[in-house]
Amino acid sequence: MRCEVVAIGSELLLGQIVDTNSSWIGEQLAMFGIDSHFQTKVGDNFERMEFCIRQALDRSDAVICCGGLGPTQDDITRDVIAHIMGVELVRDEAIVDKIRHMFESRGRRMTDNNRRQADIPAGAEPIPHMPGTAPGLYCPIGDKVIYAVPGVPYEMREMMETFILPDMQRRSGQTAVIRSRTLRTWGDSESGLAEKLADRIDQLDSIGNPTLAFLASGIEGIKVRVTAKSEDEETAAQILASEEQFLRNLLGDIVFGIDEETMETVVLDSLRRQGMTLAVAESLTGGVMSSRLSDIDRNMEVFKGAVISAGHAEAAVGEDRGLAAARHAKETYGTDVGVAAVLPDPSEGARRGTVYLGIVLGNQEYTEHVALPGDRNRLRNYAVISVMNFLRRLLS
Repeated sequence: MRCEVVAIGSELLLGQIVDTNSSWIGEQLAMFGIDSHFQTKVGDNFERMEFCIRQALDRSDAVICCGGLGPTQDDITRDVIAHIMGVELVRDEAIVDKIRHMFESRGRRMTDNNRRQADIPAGAEPIPHMPGTAPGLYCPIGDKVIYAVPGVPYEMREMMETFILPDMQRRSGQTAVIRSRTLRTWGDSESGLAEKLADRIDQLDSIGNPTLAFLASGIEGIKVRVTAKSEDEETAAQILASEEQFLRNLLGDIVFGIDEETMETVVLDSLRRQGMTLAVAESLTGGVMSSRLSDIDRNMEVFKGAVISAGHAEAAVGEDRGLAAARHAKETYGTDVGVAAVLPDPSEGARRGTVYLGIVLGNQEYTEHVALPGDRNRLRNYAVISVMNFLRRLLS
């Protein structure tokens, strides 16, 4: 079964709202084994909405229209769907009463324009779950179907989970699942990874399952997404686990985590397992490292604090500047580990973007330097993930 998403709202095209709904819906469709080849955004214009929805119906079995079910004049999704179905809108007084009750329960009065939200295309049905004032719509058209859901994320998600996804799976007559696992890497370029994985990609293209895709994610590194399709969860999980192990063997330690793991979560987990504590020096990074670490270690059980000062590194030269800063942080907080990312002294004439990384790990000291791109903000963020990756490699 193929399903297409049509996100409705001029604010999406103007960039005033980021369309997170479509990405979430796409993820859920994949989890239910429903193919989705197209997603479209369209403004609040009758003719353009009609064109997009008709086009979606022509090439898919189901269409999810997201947005345009509110009470204002530009909320015309109901009208467009009724036109496509060739029917009139019929006001459902039971829904009017339900909307009125929602307002009164909050001590507010329902205005007349809210009645429009109870207009249902003849032959369609309201989706049973209605967490807000906008009912969703189930609109069969021959052997195809249009689902309309509000643009409010929590309302849309409840309708998707309780009615639309089960209904689509029932209509498809299939129980296939599509699952993905994302390997997160740091230390190679997208083109470099593609070259290393070229033979494997060719092999998988001939097999057809699983598949690989790349996503360059800036300071989060390069992601390699593995997608498997199977008739059941257990088999899909086995396919993903087998391919993950194959890729780890091939790529080595540039793979630092999977799925939602970040460099900081991996490093902090490793320190916690080894019973170590951490302090950082941030003359260059100016609090960025502390913010990223404390977002995860909120009780500061592993990450103990930061020193934001350049004074302790001024007397050192070259890579020793990073070590001097790391020592100072470690001594200040009495931790097992101190790390730092610092700039060269201007008198050194170092290449633009050069950053010295220093790590004091117990009684051992380690240094390296990296050349990083970008303006000051990007340089800071790249420096954070670079020094965290350096520490990750040492800990493992």
